Amino acid sequence: MTDITEAPLRPDLALIRDWIPEGASVLDLGCGDGHLLANLRDTRQVRGYGLEIDQDNIARCIERGVNVIEQDIDEGLGNIANGRFDYVLMTQALQAVQRPDKVVAEMLRVGREAIVTFPNFGHWRVRSYLFFKGRMPVSRRLPHQWYDTPNIHLCTVQDFDTHCRKSGYKVLDRLVLNNDHASGLGTRLWPNVFGEIAIYRVSY
Repeated sequence: MTDITEAPLRPDLALIRDWIPEGASVLDLGCGDGHLLANLRDTRQVRGYGLEIDQDNIARCIERGVNVIEQDIDEGLGNIANGRFDYVLMTQALQAVQRPDKVVAEMLRVGREAIVTFPNFGHWRVRSYLFFKGRMPVSRRLPHQWYDTPNIHLCTVQDFDTHCRKSGYKVLDRLVLNNDHASGLGTRLWPNVFGEIAIYRVSY
């Protein structure tokens, strides 16, 4: 453990932390600067590894004492054995990988459960942006222009629910939140319209 003074977790990451029991083994795909893994280590005594390709993020993981492997998620997880981890995480990266369906399948091959988060492209602001302006939406959750966005496979809550059902995945938990990471009447009754952030915990 290092002497780095850690900022509080983002609200969505704090919600994910609450799903992970003490002592679990965790793989974080696209782990960024390792903030979540460091927090899980310090608060849940989790044994974790992160996969990351950005050199600055890798350096930050090392500063935090986080186990990190330089690896591109799009190249697969063939170097990881079946059932190696209790939980495999991927936060706000599902929409940026080449084949999200294959990545989720690999997550459930190497882990007992998978936790994924993504922006909901079915949110009413996105729909209205497309309808009234006739342009790809730009927002706090989708801040890029169409030509420089890392997001290549945007989906909706309904899309992901359908994919889980067709793939035989069990949805163990689902949180659909607004931009303030809160759940209200609208996100509970009409998650595909009023939800901006989706957080899923799935298994076979």
